[in-house]
Formats: sequence, C-alpha cells, structure tokens
Amino acid sequence: MEVLDSIPVTLDIGEVLKQSRLRKKNASVEETVRELIETAKVVARPKAVYEVAYVENKNGDSLSIGGVRFTSRVLRVNLDKVERVFPYVVTCGVELDGVTVPPDDPVKGFYLDVIKRMVLRAARKHLESYLTRRYALGQMSAMSPGSLEDWPITQQKELFSVFGNVENLIGVTLTESCQMLPLKSVSGIYFPTEVKFESCQLCPREKCIGRRAQYDPELVKKYDLTAQAVVRQ
Repeated sequence: MEVLDSIPVTLDIGEVLKQSRLRKKNASVEETVRELIETAKVVARPKAVYEVAYVENKNGDSLSIGGVRFTSRVLRVNLDKVERVFPYVVTCGVELDGVTVPPDDPVKGFYLDVIKRMVLRAARKHLESYLTRRYALGQMSAMSPGSLEDWPITQQKELFSVFGNVENLIGVTLTESCQMLPLKSVSGIYFPTEVKFESCQLCPREKCIGRRAQYDPELVKKYDLTAQAVVRQ
C-alpha cells in the first residue's frame, strides 16, 4: 500500500473558465476565479492511496481481490485473465474541501466546485501516470462501485476494507449511504487491459454529461447483461 500526498496542483484561469462551460463571462467573474485559484494553490493537497492486490477465487459473478470478496459479473469478466490489480481512492483533499464561500454567492460557489473537480481529475491522472511508470503497465481501465447496477455502490465498504482506515490514510470517509466525503473523491480498481473499457459502454441512458464512451449493445451481450446495467455516477 502506498499514499501519494505530494501531488502537484496546477490551475489556469483559462482552463477553469473553459471547464465551467458558461457562455457569459466578465471581468468580475474572472477576478473571482483568480482569487479562488490563489486560495486553492495555497491550501490544496490532493491525495491518493492504492494497493497492489491479486485476484483469486473467480466464480460465477464474484471474485476476491486482496482477500476481499466482490460481487459483479462485469468486474469478474473484465478480470477473467487478470492476476494483479490496483484498488485506489483519490481525493481533492480535506484542505481544499474545507474552503467555504458565502451562501449568498452562488457564482463563487460554482467556480469553487469547478476547481475542486479539476484538482481531483489532475490527482487521478497523476496516480494513473505513477502506476504506469512504476509497474511498467500498458493500457489500463478502471471500474468503480456504483458505476453500474451490476456493481452496487454498497460495495464501497468492501473496497475501503482493502486499505483499512482510509480516513487516517487520506482523509476520506464513507457516509451511511456509501457516499464519499470529501465529495470530490473517486474510488475503484485499475486493471491492465488490451481493449479500453468504460462503464459508459454498458449504459443505455442517452443524455448524460459524464458520458465517456458510446453505448455498445454488443458489449452488453458479451457480459450477458440486460439494460439494467445503468451507470449510477
């Protein structure tokens, strides 16, 4: 197990404005974004924890990873020929999450959320790059509990148990509904793959701003699923 807590934070006002996807921007908005960026650069400390784990006891719709049992047909099929995987949790960090804005300033709140999201995305890319270099990996894919009905979010508990006390390690906790805090956190399992996999390929929902790949009905057949395999996150 390893914790990465020296992840560089680079924020550019142009990219923040671009990621906001808002058409109307003015000098006041730009000044607000600059102030938030300066604050974020001072306090942001994104973190990641990962484990090198081995896949065992593949049986039907379940398998064991690092001695912990998971139930998901899609995960089991994806790892059918895989022995070593990398469970992970990544967060924007409690430090940045602790930054607050006045409740009567929704614009500032919106851009702070954009910045947190960008910091989280950068931290995840940092982890991906680190794993690829350190373990001489080729292409990787990832799956997350809750991304498909086939792998419910309740299995966040099992994933977190792979690491022990994740709060002590990187400050991330689970609510009773298995939502992560800070909210700008992601978890899952990286695995090597010859063909890139995205959970979106199994999701028939048409209008989704988070879609990363087109729905593939033939892939649904491969996993012997029905249209209930809907993306949840």
